[in-house]
Amino acid sequence: MERRNFIGALSLTGLLGLFNTKEVLSATEIDNVTKDGATNDREYWYKLLYKIASPVVSNLANGTLIKNMPVVTAPKFDSRTPAVSYLEAVGRTYAGIAPWLALPDDNTAEGILRNKFRLQAIKGLDSCFAANSPDKLNFSKDYQPIVDSAYLAQTFLRAPKALWEPLKPETKREIIASFKSLRNRKPFRNNWLLFGSITEAFLLSIGEQYDEARLNEGVDTLNAWYKGDGWYGDGVNMAFDYYNSFVIHPMMVDTLAVMLDKKLIKKERYDLALKRMQRYVVGQERMISPEGTYPPIGRSITYRTGAFQALSQIALMHKLPATIQPAQVRSALTRVKQNIYNLPGTFDSKGWLQLGFCGHDPEIADYYTSTGSLYMATLSFLPLGLPATDEFWAAPPAEWTSKKAWAAKPFPKDYHVDF
Repeated sequence: MERRNFIGALSLTGLLGLFNTKEVLSATEIDNVTKDGATNDREYWYKLLYKIASPVVSNLANGTLIKNMPVVTAPKFDSRTPAVSYLEAVGRTYAGIAPWLALPDDNTAEGILRNKFRLQAIKGLDSCFAANSPDKLNFSKDYQPIVDSAYLAQTFLRAPKALWEPLKPETKREIIASFKSLRNRKPFRNNWLLFGSITEAFLLSIGEQYDEARLNEGVDTLNAWYKGDGWYGDGVNMAFDYYNSFVIHPMMVDTLAVMLDKKLIKKERYDLALKRMQRYVVGQERMISPEGTYPPIGRSITYRTGAFQALSQIALMHKLPATIQPAQVRSALTRVKQNIYNLPGTFDSKGWLQLGFCGHDPEIADYYTSTGSLYMATLSFLPLGLPATDEFWAAPPAEWTSKKAWAAKPFPKDYHVDF
């Protein structure tokens, strides 16, 4: 195995000690979980995910998210209230950690950390939706809550038994009411339409009254904007950015999965959306350079590795195309994460993500970007929902496509598709 700068280990006793003393960990304590050397890719991934997500989850559990989260906005931030940033942080973080927290408990160091983190995550949701909570999240002002309610809905679809069912009845009622309250605002006519669809799909999945028109509008309209070869338009035009991965493919497939389960669509429609997503991730995997870099194209590059949500989700689903082996995805994404997250400036002194692509660069942030927006980064960690024995983690490291190609080694040809 090639030498890597891993984010590393802490003893099991140390992990338990941190959680037994208090809910909110300092940046130093979080770094203690991620120091020295990890022994394998999985250990690197889960400890890095913990490092990224812990400031959000632990502060939410302690009722101090609004108190402690720095809300830093892009230099040219628009007219929306910066308070939307808190729901952004929660929805996006939870959507990324959900598959990992859905794994069953075990007595490994990872399992014990994961169980403690899951309990924190549940406590945080119960806390922030409670009456008079100091962390009351905004669902009523601006249009931004349409976006991040969708990621929270996707959280519950990804981990219903781990993160939805354990919530207090009153928390569930508040979440349902908050989601329904969004119906007084229409999503913009672009990828936002899928935010409305997946939120309604979640309500449908739990037997709640749902808005049929809002459920269908996103999946129908985006399907009409399909451009071919695995790419949907973001609106009527093609957009060469990562929104097919940030939003479109994952939310299209997850929404249609609920509709299929409830017999609202035919299986052929779901299968077609999945095939298109599989085709798209062929391109994603090939865009990772031999060095583990990728093109900083389009909007929202401050979301960092969230750009690989589609590839990560297909790996989680065991639906990678035959030309892509799970280990090459793991190896490629590990290198990408090292290149992104090991750079100074990525985190501030208290462990919060900072505006930037590589390191700290506020000027690269878009007009809608603030601290909470950055937690889209967690969406590239979805394969942690696979057990450690899965081929994705257990197989030896493997070279990804561009690494083989630029080393003059055999690699698969690539052709467009017509579906």
